[in-house]
This record gives sequence, structure tokens and C-alpha cells, in this order.
Amino acid sequence: MTTVENRTTPDATTTNGAAARPSGLAGIPLLAPDAAKQTKKEFTSDQEVRWCPGCGDYAILAAVQGFLPELGLKRENITFVSGIGCSSRFPYYLDTYGMHSIHGRAPSIATGLATSRPDQNVWVVTGDGDALSIGGNHLIHALRRNVNLTILLFNNEIYGLTKGQYSPTSRVGQVTKSTPMGSVDQPFNPVSLALGAEATFVARTMDSDRQHLTGILRAAAEHRGTSLVEIYQNCPIFNDGAFDLIKDRSQQEARVVHLRDGEPVQVGPEDDRKTLVRMPGGRLEFVAAASVEAEDLEVVVHDAGAEDPSQAFALSRLDSPEMTHVPMGIFRSVSRPTYDDGVRAQVRSAIDTAGGPATDDDLAALLRGRDSWTVA
Repeated sequence: MTTVENRTTPDATTTNGAAARPSGLAGIPLLAPDAAKQTKKEFTSDQEVRWCPGCGDYAILAAVQGFLPELGLKRENITFVSGIGCSSRFPYYLDTYGMHSIHGRAPSIATGLATSRPDQNVWVVTGDGDALSIGGNHLIHALRRNVNLTILLFNNEIYGLTKGQYSPTSRVGQVTKSTPMGSVDQPFNPVSLALGAEATFVARTMDSDRQHLTGILRAAAEHRGTSLVEIYQNCPIFNDGAFDLIKDRSQQEARVVHLRDGEPVQVGPEDDRKTLVRMPGGRLEFVAAASVEAEDLEVVVHDAGAEDPSQAFALSRLDSPEMTHVPMGIFRSVSRPTYDDGVRAQVRSAIDTAGGPATDDDLAALLRGRDSWTVA
């Protein structure tokens, strides 16, 4: 059994004497300094992984299993909550606590867990159908409240578990089993939705880019508040190749816009680089890097920590069905009080006002209050 001492992550780290943003892991017991280093194998359960061959979920699972040991937490202090869908089998394959919950309700269940158990590092695993259709209301309120949990939204632009119906992220005109003449629905942009709900951490990554995916997971876990990570994930059976244009290395460099905090937003190879500028009227547009100075245009510098999410939202709107430009990385990362910290503070205040914590006798007296009857 792993040895543990009474040592927790600090409420905040300091840099040059200045208080930094509180860690998303604050208050969760850490492994003892002399404990053996955890490995991917320890976070891998004995359950047979049951996804279709070639599913992008395998790559995400491997990345998460390989990343979790970095947190330095006891496995019993980590919980994964999922809804319904292919991605929602995730908790079975991790040797941590987990709950395969109700369709669309994983954020609500995770909110209760994160609020009542501050010693738990809570994750939500969901898909574009589970999170954005029946679960849409639950998702936006978790984001709005800023509960201290990390949401991984697998987006394959299709309903996979129920065999290929169109989802809230399927593109207009997409032919599926439920739209044989092509979808007429306008799809959600999950990043835009999260930013509109005032989420404090919003990022996008891709199943096949292990290094980028792991870096985003690390940043999301360290953030205090709700972290929303959209992960482009291929469904080889019902929507194969949906993201081929940005997975193809010959196309990727010209299309993927890597968002780096504090740097100009640029895309393309060195000899044909384009820079994002703000045009008259506020419209964002890519222009040849060499012409920027001559045209005296306002270069867009990425600021993930900006309190106003307007620029991050504008970056999210660079997306198009043709995938001409696809922003990847952290769109927003800001500090704001969390819902669960606020609730626990109110509970402590109420207890102090009442003169201390309730006892079993207090509870019994409450249940036998004036408005009760004894039925013989």
C-alpha cells in the first residue's frame, strides 16, 4: 500500500514574492516524498477496453493514464464521472474512483462531489452528444458556476454509441442515419459556447497529438475552477476522417493556429507565414506576415489571461467547416472564486453561527420537530 503523510498542495504558489493563482489541486492529499513514483500501469484497471479498433478514445485514454502519475495524488483521491456514450466508458479503464452516471448529467453529479469532497480531484468525461444535447443545460451551469473540476469533451461530431446519428456538432449537410438528406441544423462550437458561459479555462487539443494533449491536460488540472477541454477525436466507424485536414502533416502547418499566450497569433510555414490582424470594424483576418508593418494593421497578440473573453471568443470563431484555420491551445485561463469554495465557506459560517457542528442528537431533534406525527 502506498504510504501517505498529512501533506497537501499549497493554496497558492509564489513567484518573486507575489501570490500566484490558486492550484486546482489545493487541499488534496499528496503522496509522501519518499513514496515510490507512480506509473501508468498503476492507473490502468483490469477491465478489457471495449472501443472500436482505431477509435481516438484509445489515444486519449493512454495519454490520461500516462499523465495522472504526474499529479502526485493518491488514486483514491481522484474521481472520474462520465455520462452516457462511447467516451463515458472511461471510468472503467482507470484504477481510480469513478462513476458511469446519467445521460448528460455528469457535470451536475461532479458538482455535488467536488463541493462535498474537497479532497477529491474531480474529472468529467463526456462527448459532444452527451454534453451538448441532453446535457447542454448542465454543462453551461457548471461552467458558469466555476466548480473546481476538469471536463474533457470528446468531439467526434457524431453519435457513436447509438450507431451514427448526427450530433450537436455535426456539420450542416452531413448525411447520417438520422439525416439521410443532410443535416439542416447549425452546429455548436463547444469552445465558443464555453467562453459565452464565462468559463475560466477553455482549451482545445486533438487525440493524435500526444504531446499537445498532455500539456493541455496538465494546465487544465492545475487550474482552480472549471476547466473545459475540447478534444477532437476520430470515430473510424461512423464519421471517419472528420479531422483529416488538420491531422495530415502536409496540411497541418498551414491550418492549425497554435495559441501561445503573449505571442502574436500566426499560422503557416516560415516562408509563407500569416499573421492575424484586427481590420477596421474589429474583424479578424489573416494577412501575409511581411505586409503587416507596411499596412500598419493591429496585430492580435494572444492574451489567455484577459478578463474580457471577447478576443478569445473572436479567436474561436476562426473555425470553419473547411478547416481553413483551426485554433488549438488554451483560449482562456483566468482566476475567479469557485462555486464549491464559496459553498463550503457558507457552511463553515453557518456552523460557527450555530455554535459548532451538529450532533446526531441535533439531527434527531430536527427530524422530530413540531411538524411531525407518530403513527402507531
